[in-house]
Amino acid sequence: MPKVVIIGGGTGLSVLLRGLKKLPLDITAIVTVADDGGSSGRLRTELNIPPPGDIRNVLAALSDVEPLVEELFQHRFNKGNNLVGHSLGNLILAAMTNITGDFVHAIREMSTVLNVRGKVLPAANSSVILNAEMEDGTIVSGESKIPFSGKKIKRVFLTPKDIVPLPETLEVISEADLIVIGPGSLYTSILPNLLVPNIGEAVRAAKAKKVYICNVMTQAGETLDFTASDHVKALYHHMQEPFIDTILVNDEEIPAHIKELYEEELAKPVHFDIEGLTSLGLEVITDKIVCYENSVIRHDTQKVAKLLYGLIQQQD
Repeated sequence: MPKVVIIGGGTGLSVLLRGLKKLPLDITAIVTVADDGGSSGRLRTELNIPPPGDIRNVLAALSDVEPLVEELFQHRFNKGNNLVGHSLGNLILAAMTNITGDFVHAIREMSTVLNVRGKVLPAANSSVILNAEMEDGTIVSGESKIPFSGKKIKRVFLTPKDIVPLPETLEVISEADLIVIGPGSLYTSILPNLLVPNIGEAVRAAKAKKVYICNVMTQAGETLDFTASDHVKALYHHMQEPFIDTILVNDEEIPAHIKELYEEELAKPVHFDIEGLTSLGLEVITDKIVCYENSVIRHDTQKVAKLLYGLIQQQD
């Protein structure tokens, strides 16, 4: 089966994987370990383990179990002093890490239990701290704090300096037939993966076609007023050279009532500046690739999966 590597984190990655897992593909998801908020942040601090939240969501998305089992794994407690806010899946991953003594081993065991279709790998086998240097020179540390700084991001970087990627991660990147970057928060979900030592280099060196799935909406505190080409330029700036072949963008007009809801968060549709993208040497694929769940914009998982599968077939 064609080998597809998807790099990201957050909701966007999980949404995409639900569509891809139904296709005859060998899937590997590389997931950020920079999260330091909510349940993940608490477990990370208290137990000194990598944050399990993004990994949990990806395991659930790729799982092939009864809906009730997935619901149980994703259940979030809303009562109990110390349990409020924790998801059962996060606690199980934390327990499995304690039992096995290794976060990667814990993910592997949970993948078997949940009958996961594909492979889930953390970007590193230890927690990383995401830091942002703002345009005024100040530094903000912590993934959860960066979007609320009220300042424009100049660049993001990881600490500590001695972060080590998994050899398995570098191997799957080099062997991939297609590498998919995104969708997800540019500075806090995508770049924390690419900035892990050797991962960005491996992606740049890989023979696979690299596809970037651009966000549909801008994000306050991260990509305010960004065009599609601004997203790509930020990736190139951090990787220090162009490395994307194709960009997938939504060309469907967002309904006015949805835009109004997002305006409250200072978010608006990303302007897809086709000329700017083609000037970067990108192949631009435009399509109606969004759907709406309770007035929340999501990528249409079936449509995006079909477009990505089409790109693989073109290479055969």
